[in-house]
Order: sequence, then C-alpha cells, then structure tokens
Amino acid sequence: MEINFLEAKVLGQKVSHPKEYDSSVLVAIPRELNRTIYDIEEVDLPFVGFDAWHGYELSFLTEKGIPVVGVLKMVVSADSPSLVESKSMKLYLNSFNMSRYGHNVKEGVAIVEKMIEHDLSALLGVVVSVCFHTKERFVTFPFKDNAVLEQVVDIDCLEISSYTEDASLLEVVAHDRTKEVSWSTELLRSNCKVTFQPDWGSVYIYVEGDKLVSEASLLSYIVSMRNENHFHEEICELIYIRLKRLLNPNKLMVGCVYTRRGGIDICPFRANDVSILPKCYQEATRLVQKTMRQ
Repeated sequence: MEINFLEAKVLGQKVSHPKEYDSSVLVAIPRELNRTIYDIEEVDLPFVGFDAWHGYELSFLTEKGIPVVGVLKMVVSADSPSLVESKSMKLYLNSFNMSRYGHNVKEGVAIVEKMIEHDLSALLGVVVSVCFHTKERFVTFPFKDNAVLEQVVDIDCLEISSYTEDASLLEVVAHDRTKEVSWSTELLRSNCKVTFQPDWGSVYIYVEGDKLVSEASLLSYIVSMRNENHFHEEICELIYIRLKRLLNPNKLMVGCVYTRRGGIDICPFRANDVSILPKCYQEATRLVQKTMRQ
C-alpha cells in the first residue's frame, strides 16, 4: 500500500519532543485516503461512530510548579474529515509537561482541557470532546457478556493460513428468523501503516439479522488482520464494512479496543444505529473499566 506523505510526516521519523507547548506538531490524516480503497463514500457514510482516545502521559505544572497527572480522554466523531496521527498526538500531549497553567489543579485542568479541545477541533473540523481525569473512577465494562470466539470455537481443530485481510474467509449462515449475537475476541493484531510495528487489541461485534457468519470463519477473518497494515480506525471500518455488505443486517456494531502504545490507546466504534453504540466510551467524562489488553 502506498504511504501518503502526511502519514509518514512524523511516524517512522526521528523527532525531538517539544520543550514547551506546541500545537504545530499535530498532523491530520484525511480519512478518505483509506476509505476510497474500500469504496466507502465520504458523502454518504454507511455508519455512525466515534474514536475514543486515552492519553496516559499528559501532565503539566501549576503556576507554583506542582505537577498534575491524570488520564486524558478525547472523543472524535467518525464523520470528521481527518483523524489525528498518533505519534504527533504523543508529541503534542508531551509538549504540556513543563508548561505552567492555573493557580491550582482545578484551574489548570480547566485551562488545559480548553486548549486541547480548541486545538483538536480546529485541526479536525469537528467539535472534539475532551476531559482530563485526575482520579480513576471507572464505569462498568459494557461487553462482559459477549461470547468469546476463541472459547466457543474449538481452536485446536481450527487451521488458519491467511494473515492478510481476506473477506472470503467469512461464511454466511442463514436463519429463518431474526437473531442477535454479541461476539468478542482478544486475538486481534494488526500493524501500523507506516512503521509496521504491531498493534494488539480486542474486537467487539453485535449483529442483529436473519444472516450471520459462522463463529469459526469470523475468528479466522479477524486473525487474517495479523499482517494487515492500517491505522486502528481503519481496521475497525474494514471489519464493519465487510460484515455490513455480506450480511445486510438490521443492526451492526463493531468496536476495536487497542492496547496502548506510546502512552496512547485508540478505541474506534462504528455502527449503523446510534442506539447500539456504547455511550460510556462515547462520553469523554466517563472512563471505562480497562480490559486485560489495555
């Protein structure tokens, strides 16, 4: 796959960390670069959704020089024209580390949140929700009841040989009535589009319709991402669009919760019905209980 200049502007390059606040390091990547490949129309997106980012390395100083630490949650709508390149986000967040804001922690947090919301919203052309959590108050993980594919499939009898994305692996199972299923797997691995470094994650899928896919074929398909080179958001959209076109379901939701790398994790969710998107991930003011992989 051809790498766009913007995608490789920071990723894979030796770049010094800014010594003070610097929004100019942020790099926006047009989403259409990947969507065009899979015939996803920007003017008529086949999904709604969002990308939830968690930044674990954001810190700053108060005006008295006291460090403030926490977890930054940022939520970006899937219909934004661009996504943020993750290494540029890391550099940007670390540019706050030695800068001073506010007479106290509360005032400093409010200032930093407003700055980040302004910078990201201006960069991406949509309103980005931002909340800096200085205390870990987690809400319950929403997918704990999903059927885990590697547990319901006899993986000792499963043979997989395809490790680049292969939609032909998916086997349709038709039903004489509408059914709904919730699946998950911890076996997602894909690779950064530019550096080819491995990205690990979990997939959560909800389908309602009169056609499903066999669990063994779905697991084989997700494992076929193992040598696929895409950004996290692109992997989520790829899984979603393959299932949507194959099953034409009444309802479909795909979410990918990736392991943090470089102090950041990205959790994209896509659905054809806003009501089935997990609100706890969508709301920046709520931190979701971490998965084993995070």
